Amino acid sequence: MGEIGGNDYNYAFFVGKNIEEIKELVPLVIETISSAITELIGMGGKTFLVPGEFPLGCSVAYLSLYQTSNIEEYDPLTGCLKWLNKFSEYHDEKLQAELNRLQKLYPHVNIIYADYYNTLLRLAQEPAKFGFISRPLPACCALGGPFNFTLGRKRGTQVPECCDDPSKYVSWDGVHMTEAAYRLMAEGILKGPYAIPPFDWSCLSSEIKNTQNSLMNN
Repeated sequence: MGEIGGNDYNYAFFVGKNIEEIKELVPLVIETISSAITELIGMGGKTFLVPGEFPLGCSVAYLSLYQTSNIEEYDPLTGCLKWLNKFSEYHDEKLQAELNRLQKLYPHVNIIYADYYNTLLRLAQEPAKFGFISRPLPACCALGGPFNFTLGRKRGTQVPECCDDPSKYVSWDGVHMTEAAYRLMAEGILKGPYAIPPFDWSCLSSEIKNTQNSLMNN
């Protein structure tokens, strides 16, 4: 499944909606995800990988938008905005409850929850463990500010200066992550423990198994 709802939340946050207004969108987003899964089951779908929400409080774009001098709003370990991460947790809690309901309703299919939140949060919690710089939240390739990101600047109007080694950064341009971060995210889901329930590789084709073995050995 695609990342349904992300841009709905982004738009609401970026136009200044308050958190209570945005939380009202969550049931609508969850319903849309559920309807899409149900429709695909009706078309013969058997296995679904459904992503949760990113830790928005660790997003460079959100950190720039909601930058504050109140240090109490930041997680002292990660530097992420706590209230935004709580919103992501709220979305994920509602999503997992709905996926559990669907799994009971359709026991013949496999519905796997991809825990985007925790597989990415760990990169901010222990950056050195994964090869990132000690303060990995600034973007590698963007324009200015404490997080090397400027809200409202149109892409293509100015050539940004990029870091020398993107593999040391989590964020590429303030919105998207680096290849290194995406790889760790994928490994966390495919190898575990960030897929619920874990992947069962025993029933896959030999070609896919070879890909899985390659991931396991890297």
